[in-house]
Amino acid sequence: MTQLVFIHGPGAGACADGFTYQMDRFHQSLAPNLPGHLLGEPCPDVGRYTEWLRGWLWAKGAKRDLVLCGFTLGACIALQYGLDYPDEVKGLVLMTVAMKPKERAAGTLELRLNAAKSAEGLEKWLDAMRHTMMFIEPELRERLVERHREVGPVSQYNDLLAIDKFDVRERIGSLKPPLLLIRGVDDPMEPPDYEQEIHHAVPGSKYLKFSQAGHFPMAEKPEEVNRAIEEFISELG
Repeated sequence: MTQLVFIHGPGAGACADGFTYQMDRFHQSLAPNLPGHLLGEPCPDVGRYTEWLRGWLWAKGAKRDLVLCGFTLGACIALQYGLDYPDEVKGLVLMTVAMKPKERAAGTLELRLNAAKSAEGLEKWLDAMRHTMMFIEPELRERLVERHREVGPVSQYNDLLAIDKFDVRERIGSLKPPLLLIRGVDDPMEPPDYEQEIHHAVPGSKYLKFSQAGHFPMAEKPEEVNRAIEEFISELG
């Protein structure tokens, strides 16, 4: 039986919030809060997060037929999981992800560090988060902003460092689980088309792009993303 798992990104640490539309649709799915996101200490890299996730899933008896659906950091973790433990993974759905260190605008990391030092810096960071969520329905957007406030800027800073150390270019061609990539083409952060690079590197992968969606496709185009997940799972058999 397929087990769908949603894995969140930096900052808005409560998956049930970040993937609220998916949790409402896929009632038997799992959505852990990664360590360092409200509770515990963050992991230093994607590999350690992957091992933590595997232990968490095994403790729940979820050892096979996993469909891992990840966003940014969560997508890196899902991809690492699929490369390291392909016999346990039935499929991967990845959003806003790169297979190599990302290019970041100047001051990206400093914004998080400054947010931890002053109330002014904190509000500047939260306003920046609101801007990246410009296509999300206002009530959910503010709930996610509050999650960012609770988790805090240092947690997000550490997660960005983990993402920026992630590099599986030499292994990506050996990925065995079926892969669906999703991108919001109107991301206000204007990142390079990292997903296209993965799509070209993984034979048989599928790649969907959604307009009027940016950094958070699962929350910006929930009906379309949910439908894509359903179709992907049905094709896995």
